[in-house]
Amino acid sequence: MRASAKLFYAIAVFLGISGVVYVFGTVWIEDDGWMHRYDWAGGVPLLLAALMAIMLGVYLHVTESRADVLPEDWEEAEISDSAGVLGFFSPGSMWPFWMSIAIFVFGLGVIFMYYWLILVGGVMLIWACTMLSLQYGLPKEKH
Repeated sequence: MRASAKLFYAIAVFLGISGVVYVFGTVWIEDDGWMHRYDWAGGVPLLLAALMAIMLGVYLHVTESRADVLPEDWEEAEISDSAGVLGFFSPGSMWPFWMSIAIFVFGLGVIFMYYWLILVGGVMLIWACTMLSLQYGLPKEKH
C-alpha cells in the first residue's frame, strides 16, 4: 500500500472516530435546557467526509497497485526524481492585472448591489480570461 492511500485511510479513521465522539457528545451531554437528540448538522458531514476519504483511499490504492514504484515510496529517491515538466509561464503578461481589475469591479458591484457594475465587471472578467487564454494563440499584430 502506498503513502497516499494510507494517508486517506488514516483521515477516514480519524473522521469516523470524530463522528462517533460527536454523536455521543451531542446525544448524551446536556449543556442547555433542550431535549437530548442527535445533531444532524454535524454528524452527517462527518460521516460523508469519512466516506469520501475511504472512497479516495480505495481509488488511490487500486490505481497505485497498477503503477511502478513512485519516487515518494522509494527509500533512496532524490527530490529531483519526482520533478516533472512545470509548463510555460509567461514572462510578462498584462492579462492577470486586467483580471484583478475586473474582479475588483465585479466585487464592488456585488458589495454595493449595482447590477450595472456587476455586468461590467463580468464582461471585463470574461474578456480578460479570454485574452489570457489566447495571448499566445493570436498573431502578434492582433494584440
